[in-house]
Amino acid sequence: MSYKPELLTTAASLNELERLIAAGADAFVIGEARYGMRLPGEFPIDQIAEAVRIANPTGVKIYAAVNNLMDNEAVESLQAYMAALAETGVDAIVFGDPAVLMAARVHAPGIALHWNAEMTSTNYVTADYWGRRGASRFVLARELNMEQIVETAASTALELQVQVHGMTNIYHSKRSLVNSYMEHQQETDRLDRRDKDRGLYVMEAERKDERYPIFEDANGTHIMSSDDICMIENLHELMDAGVASLKVEGIMKSIDYNEIVIRAYRQAIDAYIADPQGYTFQEEWLDRIREAQDPNRELSYGFFYKEQVY
Repeated sequence: MSYKPELLTTAASLNELERLIAAGADAFVIGEARYGMRLPGEFPIDQIAEAVRIANPTGVKIYAAVNNLMDNEAVESLQAYMAALAETGVDAIVFGDPAVLMAARVHAPGIALHWNAEMTSTNYVTADYWGRRGASRFVLARELNMEQIVETAASTALELQVQVHGMTNIYHSKRSLVNSYMEHQQETDRLDRRDKDRGLYVMEAERKDERYPIFEDANGTHIMSSDDICMIENLHELMDAGVASLKVEGIMKSIDYNEIVIRAYRQAIDAYIADPQGYTFQEEWLDRIREAQDPNRELSYGFFYKEQVY
Protein backbone atom coordinates (compact mmCIF):
# COMPACT_ATOMS: atom_id res chain seq x y z
CA MET A 1 0.00 0.00 0.00
CA SER A 2 1.15 3.57 -0.66
CA TYR A 3 0.15 4.91 2.77
CA LYS A 4 2.77 4.29 5.42
CA PRO A 5 2.46 6.28 8.64
CA GLU A 6 5.65 7.52 10.22
CA LEU A 7 6.59 6.47 13.75
CA LEU A 8 8.11 9.64 15.16
CA THR A 9 9.81 10.00 18.54
CA THR A 10 12.36 11.96 20.55
CA ALA A 11 15.76 11.14 21.99
CA ALA A 12 17.76 12.44 24.92
CA SER A 13 21.14 11.35 23.54
CA LEU A 14 22.84 9.80 20.53
CA ASN A 15 22.85 6.49 22.38
CA GLU A 16 19.08 6.59 22.81
CA LEU A 17 18.66 7.62 19.18
CA GLU A 18 20.60 4.56 18.02
CA ARG A 19 18.63 2.23 20.29
CA LEU A 20 15.28 3.62 19.14
CA ILE A 21 16.30 3.33 15.50
CA ALA A 22 16.97 -0.35 16.17
CA ALA A 23 13.57 -0.58 17.89
CA GLY A 24 11.79 0.72 14.78
CA ALA A 25 11.52 4.51 14.93
CA ASP A 26 11.18 6.21 11.54
CA ALA A 27 12.03 9.78 12.58
CA PHE A 28 13.20 11.94 15.49
CA VAL A 29 12.65 15.48 16.70
CA ILE A 30 15.82 16.76 18.38
CA GLY A 31 17.38 20.14 19.12
CA GLU A 32 18.76 22.44 21.78
CA ALA A 33 16.92 24.41 24.44
CA ARG A 34 17.98 27.77 23.04
CA TYR A 35 15.72 27.19 20.02
CA GLY A 36 13.54 24.19 20.89
CA MET A 37 10.93 23.72 23.60
CA ARG A 38 10.71 20.86 26.15
CA LEU A 39 13.30 18.55 24.64
CA PRO A 40 14.35 15.30 26.39
CA GLY A 41 18.02 16.12 25.82
CA GLU A 42 20.38 18.74 24.44
CA PHE A 43 21.59 18.32 20.85
CA PRO A 44 23.95 21.12 19.79
CA ILE A 45 24.72 21.51 16.10
CA ASP A 46 27.59 19.02 16.07
CA GLN A 47 25.40 16.34 17.65
CA ILE A 48 22.54 17.09 15.25
CA ALA A 49 25.00 16.56 12.42
CA GLU A 50 26.10 13.28 14.01
CA ALA A 51 22.48 12.20 14.39
CA VAL A 52 21.95 12.80 10.67
CA ARG A 53 25.04 10.73 9.88
CA ILE A 54 23.71 7.89 12.04
CA ALA A 55 20.15 8.05 10.71
CA ASN A 56 20.64 8.59 6.97
CA PRO A 57 21.97 5.11 6.07
CA THR A 58 18.91 3.54 7.73
CA GLY A 59 16.40 5.82 6.01
CA VAL A 60 15.46 7.42 9.33
CA LYS A 61 14.73 11.15 9.28
CA ILE A 62 15.95 13.87 11.64
CA TYR A 63 13.82 16.94 12.35
CA ALA A 64 15.31 19.97 14.11
CA ALA A 65 13.14 21.54 16.80
CA VAL A 66 13.12 25.34 16.43
CA ASN A 67 9.71 25.79 18.03
CA ASN A 68 10.64 27.87 21.05
CA LEU A 69 9.11 31.26 21.90
CA MET A 70 11.50 33.55 20.04
CA ASP A 71 12.61 36.75 21.73
CA ASN A 72 14.82 39.41 20.17
CA GLU A 73 18.00 37.78 21.42
CA ALA A 74 17.11 34.43 19.82
CA VAL A 75 16.07 36.11 16.57
CA GLU A 76 19.46 37.79 16.25
CA SER A 77 21.22 34.42 16.02
CA LEU A 78 18.45 32.65 14.11
CA GLN A 79 19.79 33.19 10.61
CA ALA A 80 23.19 31.71 11.46
CA TYR A 81 21.47 28.79 13.20
CA MET A 82 19.30 28.10 10.14
CA ALA A 83 22.39 28.05 7.94
CA ALA A 84 24.10 25.67 10.34
CA LEU A 85 21.07 23.35 10.35
CA ALA A 86 21.07 23.33 6.55
CA GLU A 87 24.71 22.22 6.65
CA THR A 88 23.85 19.26 8.89
CA GLY A 89 21.39 17.89 6.33
CA VAL A 90 18.34 17.68 8.61
CA ASP A 91 15.16 16.56 6.88
CA ALA A 92 12.84 19.19 8.36
CA ILE A 93 12.63 22.18 10.66
CA VAL A 94 9.87 22.25 13.28
CA PHE A 95 8.74 25.83 13.87
CA GLY A 96 5.96 27.91 15.39
CA ASP A 97 7.23 31.45 14.94
CA PRO A 98 7.14 33.24 11.55
CA ALA A 99 10.66 34.50 12.29
CA VAL A 100 11.89 30.92 11.86
CA LEU A 101 10.00 30.56 8.59
CA MET A 102 11.55 33.76 7.22
CA ALA A 103 15.06 32.73 8.24
CA ALA A 104 14.61 29.24 6.80
CA ARG A 105 13.48 30.59 3.43
CA VAL A 106 16.78 32.42 3.06
CA HIS A 107 19.27 30.19 4.85
CA ALA A 108 17.72 26.71 4.65
CA PRO A 109 15.85 26.65 1.33
CA GLY A 110 14.50 23.28 0.29
CA ILE A 111 14.30 21.89 3.82
CA ALA A 112 10.78 20.80 4.78
CA LEU A 113 8.91 22.91 7.33
CA HIS A 114 6.64 21.44 10.01
CA TRP A 115 4.38 23.96 11.73
CA ASN A 116 3.97 23.29 15.45
CA ALA A 117 2.40 25.95 17.65
CA GLU A 118 0.79 23.41 20.00
CA MET A 119 -2.57 24.73 21.26
CA THR A 120 -3.43 26.97 18.29
CA SER A 121 -3.24 24.25 15.63
CA THR A 122 -6.90 23.32 15.88
CA ASN A 123 -8.41 23.56 12.37
CA TYR A 124 -7.76 22.82 8.70
CA VAL A 125 -8.04 26.48 7.62
CA THR A 126 -5.06 27.33 9.80
CA ALA A 127 -3.28 24.30 8.35
CA ASP A 128 -3.83 25.56 4.82
CA TYR A 129 -2.72 29.07 5.83
CA TRP A 130 0.68 27.73 6.85
CA GLY A 131 0.71 25.38 3.89
CA ARG A 132 0.51 28.36 1.54
CA ARG A 133 3.53 29.79 3.32
CA GLY A 134 5.67 26.73 2.85
CA ALA A 135 4.79 24.26 5.59
CA SER A 136 4.36 20.65 4.50
CA ARG A 137 3.24 19.31 7.88
CA PHE A 138 0.75 20.52 10.50
CA VAL A 139 1.23 19.32 14.09
CA LEU A 140 -2.24 19.04 15.60
CA ALA A 141 -3.07 20.33 19.06
CA ARG A 142 -3.28 17.57 21.66
CA GLU A 143 -6.64 18.96 22.79
CA LEU A 144 -8.42 17.82 19.62
CA ASN A 145 -10.63 14.75 19.81
CA MET A 146 -10.76 11.93 17.29
CA GLU A 147 -13.71 13.37 15.35
CA GLN A 148 -11.90 16.68 14.90
CA ILE A 149 -8.68 14.94 13.83
CA VAL A 150 -10.51 12.85 11.23
CA GLU A 151 -12.29 15.94 9.88
CA THR A 152 -9.04 17.89 9.65
CA ALA A 153 -7.30 15.01 7.87
CA ALA A 154 -10.09 14.92 5.28
CA SER A 155 -9.97 18.69 4.75
CA THR A 156 -6.30 19.52 4.17
CA ALA A 157 -3.58 18.29 1.84
CA LEU A 158 -0.89 18.86 4.47
CA GLU A 159 0.63 15.98 6.39
CA LEU A 160 -0.78 15.74 9.90
CA GLN A 161 1.18 14.82 13.01
CA VAL A 162 -0.56 13.55 16.14
CA GLN A 163 0.89 12.57 19.52
CA VAL A 164 -0.14 9.02 20.39
CA HIS A 165 1.92 8.22 23.48
CA GLY A 166 3.61 9.87 26.45
CA MET A 167 3.14 12.84 28.73
CA THR A 168 1.97 16.25 27.58
CA ASN A 169 2.58 19.79 28.75
CA ILE A 170 -0.38 21.35 30.55
CA TYR A 171 1.15 24.64 31.70
CA HIS A 172 4.11 26.82 30.75
CA SER A 173 5.35 30.11 32.17
CA LYS A 174 8.45 32.09 31.30
CA ARG A 175 8.78 32.73 35.03
CA SER A 176 10.84 30.56 37.41
CA LEU A 177 7.87 29.54 39.52
CA VAL A 178 9.58 26.79 41.51
CA ASN A 179 12.41 29.10 42.48
CA SER A 180 9.93 31.85 43.39
CA TYR A 181 7.97 29.43 45.56
CA MET A 182 11.09 28.23 47.36
CA GLU A 183 12.17 31.82 47.97
CA HIS A 184 8.74 32.58 49.39
CA GLN A 185 9.09 29.57 51.70
CA GLN A 186 12.67 30.63 52.48
CA GLU A 187 13.89 27.18 51.42
CA THR A 188 16.04 27.98 48.40
CA ASP A 189 18.85 25.75 49.68
CA ARG A 190 16.61 22.67 49.67
CA LEU A 191 16.40 22.41 45.90
CA ASP A 192 19.73 22.97 44.22
CA ARG A 193 18.36 21.48 40.97
CA ARG A 194 15.02 22.08 39.30
CA ASP A 195 15.58 20.36 35.96
CA LYS A 196 13.43 17.61 34.44
CA ASP A 197 15.62 14.85 35.89
CA ARG A 198 15.11 16.07 39.47
CA GLY A 199 11.77 14.26 39.94
CA LEU A 200 9.79 17.26 41.21
CA TYR A 201 6.02 17.28 41.04
CA VAL A 202 3.02 19.28 42.21
CA MET A 203 -0.30 18.01 43.59
CA GLU A 204 -3.78 19.46 43.98
CA ALA A 205 -5.40 19.35 47.42
CA GLU A 206 -8.52 17.74 45.95
CA ARG A 207 -6.63 15.12 43.92
CA LYS A 208 -3.76 13.92 46.06
CA ASP A 209 -3.30 10.73 44.05
CA GLU A 210 -2.31 12.67 40.93
CA ARG A 211 1.24 13.95 40.57
CA TYR A 212 2.09 16.54 37.93
CA PRO A 213 5.82 16.59 37.05
CA ILE A 214 7.26 20.10 37.15
CA PHE A 215 10.64 21.42 36.06
CA GLU A 216 12.45 24.63 35.21
CA ASP A 217 14.93 25.35 32.46
CA ALA A 218 16.17 28.35 30.52
CA ASN A 219 12.70 28.69 28.97
CA GLY A 220 10.81 28.91 32.27
CA THR A 221 8.57 26.55 34.21
CA HIS A 222 6.82 23.51 32.73
CA ILE A 223 4.07 21.47 34.36
CA MET A 224 3.37 18.13 32.72
CA SER A 225 0.33 15.84 32.68
CA SER A 226 -0.25 13.39 35.52
CA ASP A 227 -0.99 10.55 33.07
CA ASP A 228 0.42 9.29 29.78
CA ILE A 229 -1.45 9.16 26.50
CA CYS A 230 -1.56 5.63 25.11
CA MET A 231 -3.38 5.17 21.81
CA ILE A 232 -1.96 1.84 20.73
CA GLU A 233 -5.36 0.12 21.10
CA ASN A 234 -7.02 2.64 18.79
CA LEU A 235 -4.10 3.46 16.53
CA HIS A 236 -6.00 2.06 13.55
CA GLU A 237 -8.51 4.93 13.74
CA LEU A 238 -5.75 7.45 13.12
CA MET A 239 -4.24 5.30 10.38
CA ASP A 240 -7.65 4.86 8.76
CA ALA A 241 -7.87 8.66 8.66
CA GLY A 242 -4.50 8.90 6.91
CA VAL A 243 -2.55 10.67 9.68
CA ALA A 244 1.00 10.89 8.35
CA SER A 245 3.02 10.96 11.57
CA LEU A 246 2.34 9.25 14.91
CA LYS A 247 4.49 10.68 17.68
CA VAL A 248 5.71 8.93 20.81
CA GLU A 249 6.86 11.61 23.27
CA GLY A 250 9.85 10.34 25.23
CA ILE A 251 10.51 13.27 27.56
CA MET A 252 11.11 12.31 31.21
CA LYS A 253 11.12 8.59 30.36
CA SER A 254 13.97 6.09 30.53
CA ILE A 255 15.63 4.70 27.41
CA ASP A 256 14.39 1.22 28.33
CA TYR A 257 10.80 2.42 28.60
CA ASN A 258 10.93 4.31 25.31
CA GLU A 259 12.46 1.30 23.58
CA ILE A 260 9.61 -0.94 24.75
CA VAL A 261 7.01 1.58 23.59
CA ILE A 262 8.59 2.08 20.16
CA ARG A 263 8.78 -1.68 19.57
CA ALA A 264 5.10 -2.08 20.46
CA TYR A 265 3.92 0.74 18.19
CA ARG A 266 6.20 -0.52 15.42
CA GLN A 267 4.47 -3.90 15.52
CA ALA A 268 1.02 -2.31 15.47
CA ILE A 269 1.86 -0.04 12.53
CA ASP A 270 3.50 -2.86 10.55
CA ALA A 271 0.50 -5.14 11.13
CA TYR A 272 -1.84 -2.44 9.83
CA ILE A 273 0.31 -1.75 6.77
CA ALA A 274 0.46 -5.45 5.94
CA ASP A 275 -3.34 -5.85 5.96
CA PRO A 276 -5.47 -2.76 6.74
CA GLN A 277 -8.74 -4.60 6.20
CA GLY A 278 -7.79 -7.57 8.33
CA TYR A 279 -5.98 -5.61 11.03
CA THR A 280 -6.71 -6.61 14.62
CA PHE A 281 -5.19 -5.23 17.77
CA GLN A 282 -2.98 -7.63 19.71
CA GLU A 283 -3.29 -7.32 23.50
CA GLU A 284 0.36 -8.34 23.95
CA TRP A 285 1.47 -4.99 22.46
CA LEU A 286 -0.25 -3.12 25.27
CA ASP A 287 0.76 -5.67 27.90
CA ARG A 288 4.45 -4.92 27.34
CA ILE A 289 3.83 -1.20 27.82
CA ARG A 290 1.77 -1.82 30.96
CA GLU A 291 4.56 -3.89 32.46
CA ALA A 292 7.02 -1.02 31.97
CA GLN A 293 4.61 1.75 32.97
CA ASP A 294 5.19 3.74 36.16
CA PRO A 295 2.41 2.55 38.52
CA ASN A 296 1.89 6.16 39.65
CA ARG A 297 1.02 7.24 36.10
CA GLU A 298 -2.12 5.98 34.40
CA LEU A 299 -2.34 5.24 30.70
CA SER A 300 -5.17 7.23 29.13
CA TYR A 301 -6.74 8.26 25.82
CA GLY A 302 -6.04 11.93 26.56
CA PHE A 303 -8.63 14.08 24.78
CA PHE A 304 -9.23 11.67 21.89
CA TYR A 305 -12.69 10.63 23.05
CA LYS A 306 -13.80 13.74 24.93
CA GLU A 307 -15.96 16.65 23.90
CA GLN A 308 -14.26 19.74 22.47
CA VAL A 309 -12.09 21.13 25.27
CA TYR A 310 -9.82 23.87 23.95
